[in-house]
Amino acid sequence: MTNSLNSGHTQLAAGKTIRLGRIMGPDGHTVIVALDHGVSGIRELGALAQPEKFIAEISLAGADCVLVTPGSARRFAPAIGRLGMIIRIDGGPTSATGRWNNIRPMMEVEDAQKLGADGVVVMGLIGTEAEEESLRYVASIAAECDRLGMVLIAEMLPGGLTATELSIDQLAVAAHVGAELGADIIKLPYRGPPDQFRIVTSNCYRPVVVLGGPKREDGNFLDDLAGAMEANAAGVAIGRNIWSDPEPGNITSQLVNIVHDTPSKST
Repeated sequence: MTNSLNSGHTQLAAGKTIRLGRIMGPDGHTVIVALDHGVSGIRELGALAQPEKFIAEISLAGADCVLVTPGSARRFAPAIGRLGMIIRIDGGPTSATGRWNNIRPMMEVEDAQKLGADGVVVMGLIGTEAEEESLRYVASIAAECDRLGMVLIAEMLPGGLTATELSIDQLAVAAHVGAELGADIIKLPYRGPPDQFRIVTSNCYRPVVVLGGPKREDGNFLDDLAGAMEANAAGVAIGRNIWSDPEPGNITSQLVNIVHDTPSKST
């Protein structure tokens, strides 16, 4: 019986390791392109209006992984091809109501696994009235991912989806809580400078990937992501700043160069 249990544990650990290898590059870094925004009911979809063409373009540009909805996973599997694939399994509210704190799990981890996903992503809402329920379901999904050998990305959001002014302490707490709940990768906003954001990465024992947030027009977007990599981030998970760009392949190539060519700097 003991040997059988150990064998089962080894198989699950191997499965998670293999799936992490599809999400992360050989250097342990990753460029994840997020295509999950359509489920929130937004308009002005940019390149997302033609997902198959968009996926082919970012794949050619060197992206490591896509973050998609269940519908996109079903419809565009051939285009996703060699890319790692993460499926968002939570949701619920749309821009029609804007009740973003009411996000809940909408499908099982096993269903995402059957669609060929390497991992799933859910949001952890810190410091909101939905905090307790949100963090409970992050922990529950982490346990389910462990049972199935799947990767969990926890998108940890201090103040919820609409918060803008975030302190380094808030980000560090959110990242650490996500790791403690069992997430394999933490996704959260970047706040510079690099020596400050290094407090976030150094206090989190799981890889941290930086999200892009709303479309940036200030010219500092790529500089900030380079700063995140300097602060030992493991990569980026970018959506609107790629698919709303007039040249999504070009911006993806620039991100690939930043994420995979920037040497990690220790404290």
